[in-house]
Amino acid sequence: MSESLLAEQPYRTAFHFQPPQNWMNDPNGPMCYNGVYHMFYQYNPFGPLFNLRMHWAHSVSRDLINWIHLDPAFAPSEPFDINGCLSGSASIIPGGKPIMLYTGIDTENRQVQNLAFPKDLSDPYLREWVKHTANPIISLPEEIQPDDFRDPTTVWLAEDGKWRLLVGSQRDKTGIAFLYHSDDFVNWTKSDSPFHKVSGTGMWECPDFFPVWVDSTNGVDASVINPSKRVKHVLKLGIQDHGKDCYLVGEYSPEKEHYVPEDELTTTTLRLDYGIYYASKSFFDPVKKRRIMTAWVNETDSEADVIAKGWSGVQAFPRSIWLDKNQKQLLQWPIEEIEMLHENEVSFQNKKLEGGSLHEIQGITASQADVKISFKLANLEDAEEMDASWVDDPQLICSENDASKKGKFGPFGLLALASNDLTEQTAIFFRVLRKNGRYVVVMCSDQSRSSTKDGIDKTKYGAFLDVNPQQDEISLRTLIDHSIVESFGGGGKTCITARVYPTLAIGEEARLFVFNYGTESVVISELSVWSLKKARLNVEKP
Repeated sequence: MSESLLAEQPYRTAFHFQPPQNWMNDPNGPMCYNGVYHMFYQYNPFGPLFNLRMHWAHSVSRDLINWIHLDPAFAPSEPFDINGCLSGSASIIPGGKPIMLYTGIDTENRQVQNLAFPKDLSDPYLREWVKHTANPIISLPEEIQPDDFRDPTTVWLAEDGKWRLLVGSQRDKTGIAFLYHSDDFVNWTKSDSPFHKVSGTGMWECPDFFPVWVDSTNGVDASVINPSKRVKHVLKLGIQDHGKDCYLVGEYSPEKEHYVPEDELTTTTLRLDYGIYYASKSFFDPVKKRRIMTAWVNETDSEADVIAKGWSGVQAFPRSIWLDKNQKQLLQWPIEEIEMLHENEVSFQNKKLEGGSLHEIQGITASQADVKISFKLANLEDAEEMDASWVDDPQLICSENDASKKGKFGPFGLLALASNDLTEQTAIFFRVLRKNGRYVVVMCSDQSRSSTKDGIDKTKYGAFLDVNPQQDEISLRTLIDHSIVESFGGGGKTCITARVYPTLAIGEEARLFVFNYGTESVVISELSVWSLKKARLNVEKP
């Protein structure tokens, strides 16, 4: 796809990863090897729609911002993957050698797990991969349906010298993470009982399992188990029936092969993102000692639109992740490399927004920007009471109280990708309510007026934000990139990603506002906005 053609497409991203054309979904096997970052991903090389005979596309980067697209790493070619190379994970084994574990669909349309390794370790880009002659290394369990067994995790090494991995599955609507162990990466044995399972949750896809420090924002290698009880373990699960990535924080005992989460997996379980964000995959970055996560952000326009564009799917901007001080949830934050793209900063402090006011942020490129803002509130005793029917459903609160419905404290926040007359706008905002003498902060992302187009998703997303507005300011960071809006509330405690397809607020016609439509005033204690330069997302092959 030529640069001139890309310029004619208003929904191509400027700094979010996407291939030049065709269908993309799950990120696979992200890793850092000898200072080079690798992004593999599910890819249909034949067109912009999903095709089950998936390939593993491959791109590399020195900075996670600018990418070089390579030839696909895996294509369906052998009896164990002839009907598709599905998702999997990268692992760095002793000696610093990377390996890949991935799901293949075999000649009988069964999902099996396979092993691959680089052909030439001296190639800095690891262009060519070799599928192991012993594949499949893990066959379909007898009691599992042929298409319900996939997406092996990164391996980890326990004190007994054996490697472990998880594979997602289900049986009779019970979601299952099967645990396997091996001495040599080739011969794997399934544990007698599942690592974790929850009835009624359906298929678990793209599981991820990793440790997090309880007292540091640094990342942890997967094989660090629990030195002096300094780590907890996160089990992330893609709930296929709902298209949501949920996660649990808990304690892992390798001696008992036992994982005990602190909370149950339910419809209100913590989610990585309360918008469009699925099939996430994390990796440990040994260069900067951090854990990084990305995910597939799918299109929400029509199939006809996708065909006309010639492409489908982007990756969320990479996020650093760590455990919050309360040790109950993850914090997520755009990786620091985004600052390479910053230019034209606009900032101010201590600006009062009266009730019903709107203020435009000028001097930046509103269609590709990085926004940081903090709100300070006073006189919260006047906040309105929460409706009893809303208690466990923040999305219902946001649906019934969109950005146009005035309350006392809220809505206040940002209007992104807004047209001159505000006919089009994507609103990211907060409301503060009272419940039983306490204050509840609701974060919303409202797409209901994001586009004049019909036939596209205009969902209103919502989530609770765990902050105390009496003591803490309410902060928001939003990344705006033409057709994707990623928002981080409370320093990354709550994240909401949206896809939008404006017809008026595109390119130089897009505008950005801060607003307060509540009746009570709020103070912007600090605001900084940067235009973002375009990353090199379509660099020619080396």
